Amino acid sequence: MGQPQKLIAAEQQIVSLGRVLQSLREEDNVEVLIESTISYLKEQFDYKLVWIALYDRLNHILFGKGGITPDSDTSFLKKRFVLNPGDLLEQVVIEQRPLGVADLRVEIRVAEWHKVADKFHIQGTIVLPIRYKDRCLGLILLGSERWGYLLPGEAKARLMMVLGELGAVLYQHEMNLQQKQTKRPDESLLGLLDNLRTLSNLDQRLEAVVQTTHQFVSPNRTNIYWFEREGRYFWCRMSNQLVKINPESNSQQAAAGMTVQELSDFYYALAVNQIVSIGDARSSLKSHFTAKLLQRLGVRSLLAAPIIWQKNLLGFLAVESNEPRIWTETDKNFVQGAAGLISLVAPTEGMESTIKQIQDDTQLTSQVAQAIYSEHDLHKTLHICATRVLTRLSATRFLLLQYDPEQNNYQFIYQSQPNNRRPLTFTLDALKELDGQLLQRSNQAVEIENLDEDLRFLNWRLPLLENGVRSLLVCQCTKGNTPAALLIIAHETHRSWTTLEKELLWAVSQQIGVIVRQWHLHSRTQQQEKISQTFEQCLNILAQAQNGKASGENYLERTALEQIASVLDCPFAVLLSWSPGQRWAEVIPGVITNTRFGIFSDASISIKAEALIQWALAQEGHLTLKMDDLPSETRKWFNVPDIGQIMVMALRTTTDCEPTGVVLLADHNERRWSDQSLNATATLISQLAWWRRQKQITQLLESTTEELRQLNWYKNRRLEEMQRTAALSLSQIHDLGIPTNELAQMRYQLLLRQLDQTTTSMSGLLKLEQWQLHMSWETMPITSLLKRSLERVENLLKQQKLWIGVHGLGQPIEDGELPKNSSLVRGVLSSNSQSSMAIAGDIVKIELVLHELLVAACCRSHGSRIDIWCRRLDECKPVGGAFSAEAACRQTSLELSITDNGKIEPKLMAALSHNTPKDLLAPSNLDQPPGLHLLICQNLMQQLGGELHFYQLPDHRVVSRLLLPLADNNSQV
Repeated sequence: MGQPQKLIAAEQQIVSLGRVLQSLREEDNVEVLIESTISYLKEQFDYKLVWIALYDRLNHILFGKGGITPDSDTSFLKKRFVLNPGDLLEQVVIEQRPLGVADLRVEIRVAEWHKVADKFHIQGTIVLPIRYKDRCLGLILLGSERWGYLLPGEAKARLMMVLGELGAVLYQHEMNLQQKQTKRPDESLLGLLDNLRTLSNLDQRLEAVVQTTHQFVSPNRTNIYWFEREGRYFWCRMSNQLVKINPESNSQQAAAGMTVQELSDFYYALAVNQIVSIGDARSSLKSHFTAKLLQRLGVRSLLAAPIIWQKNLLGFLAVESNEPRIWTETDKNFVQGAAGLISLVAPTEGMESTIKQIQDDTQLTSQVAQAIYSEHDLHKTLHICATRVLTRLSATRFLLLQYDPEQNNYQFIYQSQPNNRRPLTFTLDALKELDGQLLQRSNQAVEIENLDEDLRFLNWRLPLLENGVRSLLVCQCTKGNTPAALLIIAHETHRSWTTLEKELLWAVSQQIGVIVRQWHLHSRTQQQEKISQTFEQCLNILAQAQNGKASGENYLERTALEQIASVLDCPFAVLLSWSPGQRWAEVIPGVITNTRFGIFSDASISIKAEALIQWALAQEGHLTLKMDDLPSETRKWFNVPDIGQIMVMALRTTTDCEPTGVVLLADHNERRWSDQSLNATATLISQLAWWRRQKQITQLLESTTEELRQLNWYKNRRLEEMQRTAALSLSQIHDLGIPTNELAQMRYQLLLRQLDQTTTSMSGLLKLEQWQLHMSWETMPITSLLKRSLERVENLLKQQKLWIGVHGLGQPIEDGELPKNSSLVRGVLSSNSQSSMAIAGDIVKIELVLHELLVAACCRSHGSRIDIWCRRLDECKPVGGAFSAEAACRQTSLELSITDNGKIEPKLMAALSHNTPKDLLAPSNLDQPPGLHLLICQNLMQQLGGELHFYQLPDHRVVSRLLLPLADNNSQV
């Protein structure tokens, strides 16, 4: 009997389950579904507390729908429960799986259920989710008076089937409800579009958009804000409450006008066509700015869509709520669509003015192009362009910049501004890499609306702000890695420009690029002309140096350095010079125009120890350095600012030739020398090396030739004198014959002694003066010198029928008798005190010079007279431009002038007088005797400490003026 009863109970459970499942499938009313579920739970399960709640996903809230309590009071079970983080009920909703509690009275995660548990002694409790397709639709709480009470497996299966069917029905019901309540933005927008077609002006259309949007979204306020570019602010153009605005309402006044500076992030989001959504704990903007924006508008939620036409922000459509609200995708789509409709109808308001503006812009670009290709004056052309562009764009400054690669900055090559504004006098640094790339990628002007906040062109911010620039448009006029020219339109207030205006400026900038390229070509031509002129001037310097017109020590080097510095336009250029074999370099200054550059005057620069010189010698070409690269030893003698840069190059003709110096150039670090300038400079330095080498070789050859000529002349004259003396002695020996008496033997011995002396002097000549002259120091009375000189020209005087007179040493000689005649000897020896004067120096060479002068005078004279004038010179040289009691007196000298009436060629006289430069390659009277001999005498007298001059008197007499140093009284013979 027991077995059939159990089968009957199981069948009843299955029948009850089938009945409730069928009831849940067929019922549409949610309340009936809940009641059917509660009845089934009360009938089939032994739980004292049953609670069913539905879950609101948007607000994260549980709504109680009823249940079972021991005292039948279900008011608590129909309350609304807000889910908090860590709550037990929230855990079930989020995890969507059952959760059991052994004693509900001590569970701290369900604080609101403690009173119910204590009241009804509820302990074991299980909470199950009502779910469908991973969506939680609600939950069921089952409580028992027993501790740890849980569902058995068979009962749990039946319960899960009921909850699953309930979840499916609730899900379908929610979908049907959403479908009924879902707004149709397409229908509303189509209706709005039909309405806009019937309206005539823009304000009516904006009002229609506001009303339709307000009805569809149902916010507290719906506004349309319009953007004013000149002042960069938004003003409320239309609102659903516009007719109801209270003048004393602070919120409405605050919303009526808002600057971009206040709404910077909000503005930039709208400018890139991004919808801004701010709702309950959600925002598309940064958190700190979200709070600021909501406070500024006086709302709790905001949904704003930009109104954009041709990439220009015209304004935005905003729906505002005073309560936190989560904006649905439908709301966003509708607001964005409504803003799009406004952007379509807004241009029609000023269509005529827009068309006229486009025509004016076309005419402007055409006029600019005509001015460029018709005007020869580029500045006048730019003035026309600047005037029209500033008027069209309502700007303050028109700035045209050109990049200077040597200075590595941008310089203003043209600018236009109002009469009450000063031109900008500074330069702008080179563009940063990102800014340069931005200009290269852009096909329109780059806009900086607020220079104070914008990070683009950051290195220009400070100088521009200091001169009143607050916003600007930047265009590159020519393409390139580094834009060679930039056009900037600046304004003194924060403002923005339309896309049409930016494209217009771009078109004008490309036309102005033609002018810049013309200037660039012109500047390059000028630079090439400058380099050509520099080369020409350097060649003239060489010609002057060769022709003897150059004056001053190191004239060639100093002038060449000036030309080299002019090519690079640098303030410092010097030459560290030396000759082969020297250990220390000499500093030859060329250009030092800046006091911050220089070399210390007492500096000693070692050629082998100085690193700067060795670095230059190790390079085949030029070497550029920074001041930081120099060692401390170099800084001791080289004074250059820390930001300076240096260029060095060795004076070297070929690799086989020894260098003779290093050219040192310095400038500021901002300079960037162009390759063209550096190549020209290297060529000039190389040319200077060749010039110096040619100069040194020429000087060496001239010096050697002069020494050899002097030596040859000197030896010939000495040998002639020796031959004459030896011949005279031999003649006298032959005349004497074989000595037979004592007197004849003495005479014979004297003649042999004279021959011995002649041989001895010849040996000294061959030994001491084989390849160069040997200067000795001895003294001789002037009378003896004249006597010996006149004896040597005795035969020549007789041949030319000349007579000679000596003045200033006693009674002059008035006839042409032999020098051994008593009258000649007496005339010289019977003089006054001047006859005791003695000259000092190399007497042999002085005697030869005097002999050469007498021979020349005799050769050009015939049948006339020759006068020798002697007088003592005691002159003092000035010290510091004036004579004083303590002035240093010049060494006392003897003036010996030889005058004759002979004829001399004017060219020879001019050459001897040094009135004309000597051409080494042209034929000259100084290349052969007698001019060659007289030139040798001049040069030799300079080495002996004397002077020799030639000139003609007014009566055409030729004067050979010889200055000989007199010996001191202690050394007179």
